[in-house]
Amino acid sequence: MEVLKLLIRRNSVRSMGFRSGQFSRLESFSTSCQWRTRKKVSQYSTVDTERYSSLVRTVMSSKTSSQTPSSIEDEDYQLYGPVIRSRPPSQHKVPKILHPLLNHAKSHSKYVPGPLTRVMLQKDSSKPSRASVTRILQKTMPPEQAFYLERWKRRMIAELGEDGFKEYTLNIFKQGKLFHAAVEETLTPETSPEEDMECPSEVAGYMESVSHVLNDITGVRALESAVHHSTLQYLGIVDCVAQYRDSLCVIDWKTSEKPKPFLHNTYDNPLQVAAYIGALNSDSNYSYQVENGLIVVAYKDGSPAHAHFLNTEQIKPFWEKWLLRLEEYADK
Repeated sequence: MEVLKLLIRRNSVRSMGFRSGQFSRLESFSTSCQWRTRKKVSQYSTVDTERYSSLVRTVMSSKTSSQTPSSIEDEDYQLYGPVIRSRPPSQHKVPKILHPLLNHAKSHSKYVPGPLTRVMLQKDSSKPSRASVTRILQKTMPPEQAFYLERWKRRMIAELGEDGFKEYTLNIFKQGKLFHAAVEETLTPETSPEEDMECPSEVAGYMESVSHVLNDITGVRALESAVHHSTLQYLGIVDCVAQYRDSLCVIDWKTSEKPKPFLHNTYDNPLQVAAYIGALNSDSNYSYQVENGLIVVAYKDGSPAHAHFLNTEQIKPFWEKWLLRLEEYADK
């Protein structure tokens, strides 16, 4: 640009009759008229225009990117596939002794109407090693599960206070007992219509929630009955043993304030059911064996309960996990 200006000036000088040698004396002349009124100094007069022009040209000639972190991730996914995050190598643990879940000495007897089995829980002080299924699961709870449980407890205490949280847990326990009692009475064939008791208002929603499941239950064999594993020396109380859609099951009734549509939402409940099945099959108080489990999650607002059915193949992995928890409990 400066070169072009000099050429224009040189040509102008020549057209005016000046010799080329005299041009150098005119270069000091200003192209503006000095007798004109001085212009007002602009606030941009101190700007380095050459540097600014260079910066503008650089920016205008560069390609800008409109990508965001999410768009970059999407692009990487299209080019290279999903991200595979490294995980520490995990070893599949197996029990030291794989005790059988089923007892082949027992037959698959057909249901014969008769008195329900209600074995009372016998606590033998001479055998303190016999722990309940619930206690074993509580004492061997995985750290991650214990963390979330403790965090929930602290949040509830912060909202309700110590006394309020105690009252809350007592009410939950009371509702659970009333719900189990209402289900037990509904499934008791000996109860005549005249003896039917009105369902407590506290559990009316729960009973409405499980109504569609109760319609699929027949051939009730045991209710609130104790089971004991003769070899592994643990005990528990099964809620119900009955036919669910023509499959004999150990049925466990649960209540929840949050929906649990998937089996993994039930945490240790499948292990509990597997433990009950193994104990019942080992217990001489029961002439039959059970191969299936059912976890029914009821909701207070009456929403349809979620029924999680577990056949023999689905139960076996949970049975192995239960045996591992037993070993862990024994080592403590």
